Amino acid sequence: MFQYDEEELKPELRAQRILNKSRLPELRNYILENPDSYVFSALTASVDGDLKFDPQGAEGPGFSLGTLHIDFNARFIINDGQHRRAAIELALQENPDIANETISVVLYMDKGLERCQQMFADLNRHAIRPSASLGLLYEHRDSRAQLTKSMVLSSPIFRDFVEMEKSSLAQRSRKLFTLSAVHTATGALLRDVEADDDNALCDLAQGYWEAVAEQMLEWNLVRDSKLTAGEVRRDFIHSHGIALHALGKAGNTLLSAGITDFEKSLADLGTIDWSRANAPTWEGRALIGGRVSKSTHNVILTANLIKQRLGIALTSEEQRVEDAFQRGDNK
Repeated sequence: MFQYDEEELKPELRAQRILNKSRLPELRNYILENPDSYVFSALTASVDGDLKFDPQGAEGPGFSLGTLHIDFNARFIINDGQHRRAAIELALQENPDIANETISVVLYMDKGLERCQQMFADLNRHAIRPSASLGLLYEHRDSRAQLTKSMVLSSPIFRDFVEMEKSSLAQRSRKLFTLSAVHTATGALLRDVEADDDNALCDLAQGYWEAVAEQMLEWNLVRDSKLTAGEVRRDFIHSHGIALHALGKAGNTLLSAGITDFEKSLADLGTIDWSRANAPTWEGRALIGGRVSKSTHNVILTANLIKQRLGIALTSEEQRVEDAFQRGDNK
């Protein structure tokens, strides 16, 4: 019933972007995996054909409610929601039982290509994705997101010091970490780690991060109100996402080797100079031009330094990246 422009048309002749088929499997799986709770916003379409509206009443609320009659030969061009529509079609092929599901549709009269293109621009102009932290805060299906939130709320090193909504911290923020950074780091820590249940995993992660915190003087000074969180973020890198992620990767190596005596294993962590002023150590590794870099390459290099300080052997890939860095080849 709903159509979208052919890919062969030039962009200036289309009213919609080209369908990105790589997005469809994720949307399809979302429907199939959550048949009783999936949520989609309304589709928006333009109707190119004759329309007639019969109101229920001559005045009052009834005048705005009624039946819309659309010519059988009318064309429906999607202005917003083409990927939802395509994903629903794929989901129906695998689970015909959802055929009776409904989705709301907002219809506009088609007043030509220029109007349809302007509708697309207007509908997408102010669309803003929620921050990664806020998305995690409101996520209740992902067990690892639940684990991170549980740990943050129960651990003294994170409780009251994690920004739960934003994925970046303002200069004067009283928080040391963001929820998204803690989640990413904990995901790296627990990668391929098995435990009896999620509670055991949560306890394992919390034990690790608390052992890390024991080696971070500045984190403790913030908790004791002797330093502000802003000063620590400004002058040190250990509360930034790249350092947390790297610490998570290093911890994962310990867990993979069956090592859970974190206090002993992390004893040398406190010997690392995390100061931004320590350019010989961090420039090119965690900093690029004095600014923190969160690229995968820099995460590996930062984790390498932590592993080396803790006496943990590097993998062949990590050693390759480290050798290139030492040669001055940062590409």
